Amino acid sequence: MSRPTDTLLAQSRDHDAEEALLRADHPDPFGFLGMHRTEDGVVIRSFQPQAARVWLIESETGRELGELQRVRDEGLFMAYLDRPQPFRYRLRLDCDGHLQEVEDPYRFWPVLGEMDIHLMAEGMHKQLYERLGAHCMTLDGVEGVYFAVWAPNAKRVSVVGDFNSWDGRRHPMRLHGGAGVWELFIPGIGHGAIYKYEIKSRSGETLPLKADPMGFWAEVPPATASRVYDLKSYDWKDKGWMEWRQNANARNAPISIYEVHLESWRRKEDNQPLTYRELAEQLGDYVMEMGFTHVELLPVHEHPFSGSWGYQPIGLYAPSSRFGTPDDFRFMVEHLHERGIGVIIDWVAGHFPTDSHGLAQFDGTHLYEHADPRQGMHKDWNTLIFNYGRNEVKNYLYSNALYWLHHYHVDGLRVDAVASMLYLDYSRQPDEWIPNKFGGNENLEAIDFLRHMNEVVYGDYPGSMTIAEESTAWPMVSRPVYLGGLGFGYKWNMGWMHDTLRYIGKDPIHRRYHHDDLTFGLLYAFQENFVLPLSHDEVVHGKGSILGRMPGDEWQRFANLRAYYGFMWTHPGKKLLFMGSEFGQVREWNHDGALDWHLLDYDFHKGAQRLVRDLNRLYRETPALHQMDCEPQGFAWIDANDRDNSVLSYMRKGANPDDLVVVVCNFTPQVLHNYRIGMPFGGAWGERLNTDSTDYGGSGVSNGGELMAEEVPWHGQPVSLSLTLPPLATLVLQPLHR
Repeated sequence: MSRPTDTLLAQSRDHDAEEALLRADHPDPFGFLGMHRTEDGVVIRSFQPQAARVWLIESETGRELGELQRVRDEGLFMAYLDRPQPFRYRLRLDCDGHLQEVEDPYRFWPVLGEMDIHLMAEGMHKQLYERLGAHCMTLDGVEGVYFAVWAPNAKRVSVVGDFNSWDGRRHPMRLHGGAGVWELFIPGIGHGAIYKYEIKSRSGETLPLKADPMGFWAEVPPATASRVYDLKSYDWKDKGWMEWRQNANARNAPISIYEVHLESWRRKEDNQPLTYRELAEQLGDYVMEMGFTHVELLPVHEHPFSGSWGYQPIGLYAPSSRFGTPDDFRFMVEHLHERGIGVIIDWVAGHFPTDSHGLAQFDGTHLYEHADPRQGMHKDWNTLIFNYGRNEVKNYLYSNALYWLHHYHVDGLRVDAVASMLYLDYSRQPDEWIPNKFGGNENLEAIDFLRHMNEVVYGDYPGSMTIAEESTAWPMVSRPVYLGGLGFGYKWNMGWMHDTLRYIGKDPIHRRYHHDDLTFGLLYAFQENFVLPLSHDEVVHGKGSILGRMPGDEWQRFANLRAYYGFMWTHPGKKLLFMGSEFGQVREWNHDGALDWHLLDYDFHKGAQRLVRDLNRLYRETPALHQMDCEPQGFAWIDANDRDNSVLSYMRKGANPDDLVVVVCNFTPQVLHNYRIGMPFGGAWGERLNTDSTDYGGSGVSNGGELMAEEVPWHGQPVSLSLTLPPLATLVLQPLHR
């Protein structure tokens, strides 16, 4: 390298640009740093504050071309070369006597293409996660990490981390003005690197360091940085399940969901939570033994506060590092699939917390959220509401849904708090919300977002399913978009849950006055594809456990619980039960500790668990109990009106007319003798399941072996049976010899 004259070097300097760079204010770092052609040759600039000396190395030959001059004490180095055009090069640094060769990030071309920028601006980039975030890649033969982040209103964005001593002057990014995306390829770092974004707002304020909105991995809380993760490295072995799962998720399939909070299902002896890999074995074995078809995981997205149970996420693209790495999470999903268990995750697209390292005021403006608190603030949770009117925000969210289905093979998304998304006046006083353009309270942008999200999920991953937690009477939640629906596959039946829990919590002597609480749900049971949920929300905030709601002494409480579960598992609709409820957890759920597994040392609790296992087996093996869960032809009342005895009787039917069961529920503690019930046809009948069995902790009242229907018309049926109804019990009767 020829020594530049003082004149040529001086001519190549731009003192204003140097000052801007040193203030971390330069609007175009790629136009200043790196190698650039001039009238007389090429000039190279590099900011290396950690280095005492810097030399230029020609990449092709490995030849040292000479030393760059330090032109600023802060660490700006510069050289002039008498060459006609720029060339590939490396830099050799002397850092406290240690020599190291590095690639210059400012010699690499952009990664984003014109189509990427166009799709981002339109909000139509389905694989947005493949362009934004941090990606291990090789450019021009050099390994490193490519970073890209959307921050259209920022004055400057830098990548900071351990690799540059968290100095925002070292790695300022390139702005793609059309899309508002900043990008930078940093050579020499890779998988596991810890990083954040340092953002300077247009007003010149340096914001709190931000985690990557699309970070694939995060530090273990309470640390808050993102970590680079190479998601392309996992070798999936669940092809068989993925090809078959559409059968497991179908409307005519038995779907019985075990809802799990990973941090408190079980714990180790030192009270530490299990890892994803430990959960894979233990949870997989337990769920398979209990006969559940799916697990539903409370949000696994990274979240700063454990007490939010994951429902206030910061890292929508990162499985919580509390339990291991993203590959550990994938191992758990794969392991569950190998056991024939589907995996649903709770997905939070309705709000996000105000933590300074998150999305709030991301680039110094209300980027992801509304500026007006009447639109942008959830009063109940003190969280921020996504601005569904922005194409980029909608793209960020629905791309996230596709991301979990693609990279983690999850089988379904249960969308949290849909009602809070649909209504502009959700939990607000009259003067605390802004009507839509038609003067109504419907959030038109959120409706459009949910419809589009469901369309792309079912369009790109047809074997998957989406489930809405929607607590109002919004019509056609689980009907196709082309028919005017929201497009979900299923909807939680919150009305059924509230009504029936209210009923079963009353003393049996009063139940005759509340009989409609059990029957009302059948008036609308087939308007949606329903899931019957006894979720985590029913065992917190002073509500007690499901068992704790049951009246009476210990025997009656467990008998009520068993009768109620029998009613639930034979009622139309898919099933969901929160962990611990299957064995009669006594105390309210506490996320800071494990379930009370020691209760299984006691017969009543063991019996309740055994009943749920047998109900799941019955539900799965009996087409009449699941094939027509969402069809009115799958249900018929025998007698819905015996409120004086608090007895219900009904039929469940499968697609084949021979697939039929009769269910009788006695919700009083009295044994009812010679109770006559109409039957659809004659012949022999038998008890397929009796929740009063001694195997479950019951009193053992039963109807013995075969029961022959008598030629006595009853309840509008051609024949009937005279039964003994056990106290506080559900009977499932099935025809024999057919």
